[in-house]
Amino acid sequence: MKMVDLSSYNNSWYKPGSKLRIFLWFIFGRMFVNTYFPVPLFFKILIIRLFGGTIAKGVVLKPKLNIKYPWFLEIGENSWIGEKVWIDNLALVKIGKNVCISQGAMLLTGNHNYKSSKFDLITAGIELNDGVWIGAQSLVGPGVICEENSILSLGSVASGKLMANKIYRGNPAIIVRKREIIE
Repeated sequence: MKMVDLSSYNNSWYKPGSKLRIFLWFIFGRMFVNTYFPVPLFFKILIIRLFGGTIAKGVVLKPKLNIKYPWFLEIGENSWIGEKVWIDNLALVKIGKNVCISQGAMLLTGNHNYKSSKFDLITAGIELNDGVWIGAQSLVGPGVICEENSILSLGSVASGKLMANKIYRGNPAIIVRKREIIE
């Protein structure tokens, strides 16, 4: 029976940016974005934009936000990103308008090929369309698309497509009811 051999792991094909850019983001990101120090919101947004992130007006970024590579991040108008959210974006993460990502949620765009003896890196983007709510301590996996107004409930795991106007819960997340928005 063949076994995994991590000594043969090689992701040299994956080049998310220059080493200098990654190093500078590591420093500036930790100083101004991934911190509890009360950095003004406009300054956090400026730093992320300077590193290639796209952030629309009205976005709220809470403390201790961890973004792997801001140049693979797009956030639409009036979206809220909660405290201690981890955006591990090895690939593009697109966040629409009026999206809420609650505290401690994780967006993960990378995984490994469990069938390969070399444990190859696999990346796939994430798309959170307008009006999506990702509950606290939830996890959104690589390649997931959350359609308009879908909800991933507290502590749930999304590994597939979430349909519009549905509420999902559990691991793996399943539909529990329809989302109805009242005025």
